[in-house]
Amino acid sequence: MKRNMRIVVSLLLVVCMSLSLFAAGQTEAAKAPARKVINLWSFTDEVPKMLEKYKALNPDFDYEINTTIIATTDGAYQPALDQALASGGDNAPDLYCAESAFVLKYTQGDAAHFAAPYKSLGIDVDKKLKESDIAPYTVDIGSNSKGELVGLGYQATGGAFIYRRSIAKDVWGTDDPAVVGSKVGPGWEKFFQAAEDLRKKNYAIISGDGDIWHAIEGSSPKGWIVDGKLYVDKTREDFLDIAKTMLDKGYHNDTRDWTDAWFADMKDAGAKKVFGFFGPAWLINYVMAGNSGGTKPGEGTYGDWAVCEPPVGFFWGGTWVIANNNSPVKDAVGKIIEWITLDSSETGLQYFWANGTLNGPGGTKDTVASGTVMKKSDGTLPFLGGQDMFDVFVPAGAFATGKNKTQYDETINMYWRDQVRSYSAGNKSRSAALAEFKKQVADNLAISAL
Repeated sequence: MKRNMRIVVSLLLVVCMSLSLFAAGQTEAAKAPARKVINLWSFTDEVPKMLEKYKALNPDFDYEINTTIIATTDGAYQPALDQALASGGDNAPDLYCAESAFVLKYTQGDAAHFAAPYKSLGIDVDKKLKESDIAPYTVDIGSNSKGELVGLGYQATGGAFIYRRSIAKDVWGTDDPAVVGSKVGPGWEKFFQAAEDLRKKNYAIISGDGDIWHAIEGSSPKGWIVDGKLYVDKTREDFLDIAKTMLDKGYHNDTRDWTDAWFADMKDAGAKKVFGFFGPAWLINYVMAGNSGGTKPGEGTYGDWAVCEPPVGFFWGGTWVIANNNSPVKDAVGKIIEWITLDSSETGLQYFWANGTLNGPGGTKDTVASGTVMKKSDGTLPFLGGQDMFDVFVPAGAFATGKNKTQYDETINMYWRDQVRSYSAGNKSRSAALAEFKKQVADNLAISAL
């Protein structure tokens, strides 16, 4: 009898162990992601290439990356992304990108409910932000209405004044960034005095009104929308008078940014030689260098540039990386996002990006969101006559603010710029330009003025 009882007990133990193992297996299966694919949406190939690097560095990361790239030209990207997010399912984006012109729509605006808080992705946000010394404006823009961080970038796009060394020497006797910075700022009054000094020697201080607009827009205390109404901050309204003064006094070549005439001014092919441009490091690397008329110092204007502190703090551009709150692979997405945005080690994306080594040595160096990374990186550029651009761009990121942006900036800025140019050219009165601007916003965005 005792022997039979022992057999029964043994069998019961075996059954219990089997059931326990089965339950554990079921639990692990439940924890495992439903698929081993990450759907990435972007408007350029920058982030997709980063993921290729991440996979190369982490061979155990066995997720397939399914990439969708749709350019922002003709407004194609946002509607497609919105539809994909709303539709959900296996083809919905797990990871998606938004640029500064419309990022607030996805972090704080109409599509913010899709964005996963970084903390929900397994990221120790507070610790990583402190370690990496992330530029505050990028955190402001990437935080939702509850104050939760849902998006960050990898570039720092704080702006500087990028100027010609030879022209500075001709006008002021030196090309020292500290001295030139004290000539063009702080403040617009000093900038106008510098413009007059340059005009007397037949130089234009900037190429066109768009060059100064980005700095004015970025430094205004308030954005275009306040309490749901259109608000024209005095700093921005003053652009009407600044643009007209610049044109009337011949302080620029009256170009419009992103046109052939603007590019021509980067290599002395315009009406007057242009002293400088306002912009972040990407303007130097991806626009000015290729339009300088040379590829090494001594050719065209290549090597005859430097950067100094601008009259006002601002930023221009940038890409924020966001995770879908409904993604079934949030843990994997979190690892990627942390590596791109908050890893300040020498194997993090930003160290490779800052030193131009993402695809091997000799690549393009760029400013990054992490001040910690830039402080231990080499930012010297032949284009800047050997100057270390990080010395200027690290504090530039701290000066910039992200609290004056709205999700409608791209559209409203277009209306505003058109009206300002019409006024400065003498085609309509100041009051008519303001009235037409407000009407365009009301008619097309259903946002009335305060």
